[in-house]
Amino acid sequence: MKKSIIFALILSVTVPLFFSSCKSEFEKVRASGDTELLYKTAYQYYEAEEYLKAQTLFELLIGAYRGKKELEDIYYKYADTYYKLDRYILAAYYFKSFTTTFPTSSKREDAEFMVAYSNYQMAPNYRLDQTFANKAIASFQAYVNTYPESERVPEANKLIDRMRLIMEAKAFETAELYYNLKQYQAALVSYENVLKEFPETTNAEKVRYKLVKAAYEMGVNSVYDKREKRLKEAEQVATEFLDKYSTSDFRDEVEDLYKNTQKRLKDFS
Repeated sequence: MKKSIIFALILSVTVPLFFSSCKSEFEKVRASGDTELLYKTAYQYYEAEEYLKAQTLFELLIGAYRGKKELEDIYYKYADTYYKLDRYILAAYYFKSFTTTFPTSSKREDAEFMVAYSNYQMAPNYRLDQTFANKAIASFQAYVNTYPESERVPEANKLIDRMRLIMEAKAFETAELYYNLKQYQAALVSYENVLKEFPETTNAEKVRYKLVKAAYEMGVNSVYDKREKRLKEAEQVATEFLDKYSTSDFRDEVEDLYKNTQKRLKDFS
C-alpha cells in the first residue's frame, strides 16, 4: 500500500513536469506574456505562412497594442490570416472592422477590396444561395465608386460581371424548375424577372422563347373562366417574339404555338 501511495505521488509530480518540458516553442511564446516576443514571433509565423499560429498571437497582440501605431498593421494581418485560412466570413468581418477602426489608414482601400473579395470567394457556384453574391456585388460596386482611379477597378468590374452571370444562371434555373414542375404561372413570372433583372443578358432570345411556352401552357391549362384571357396573353407574347426574332431557331415552334393559340381562342368567339 505504501509503495502504491509513493508511486502515485511520484507520478503526480513528474508527469506535469514531463509535459511542461515538452511544450512546443509556440506554446511557450503564447504563454510567455512577453509582448515583444509575441510581436516578433507572430510576424515570423505570418511570413512563414503558418497563419493559424500567427492568428493566435495577433489576437493576443491586439489588446496589448491598443492605442499604439503598430496596432494598424497587426489588425490588418490578423484579418488577412482568416482569408489565408479560407475562413471567408470572418475575413470579410474583420476587414470591414479594419476600415471602420482605421478610417484614415493607407491600407483601407486594400481592406475594402478584401471585404468584397472574401464575399466573392463564398459565391462560386450558381446553385448555392446567392446571399454572398449579392454582398460581393454591393461591396465591389462600393469599392469602384469610392476609388474610381484605382488600378483594381477593372478587376472589380470583371468580378461584378461574373457574379451577375452566376445570379442570372440561378434565376433562369429557378424559372426552368417551375416550368418542369408545371407551375406555369410561377415560371412565367420567373422568366419575366430574368429579363427585368438582367436586361443586358445574352440569353434574351432563349428566355423569351421559354416565356412563350410558359404563357401558352398557362393559358391551355387554366380554368375555363380564365382561359380566354390567358390565351390572349399567350398570343401577345408569341407575337412579340416573332416580331423581335425573325430569324430565330425557335421561330417554327413559336409559330406553331401561336397558331394553336388562335385555334383555341376561336372556341370563345
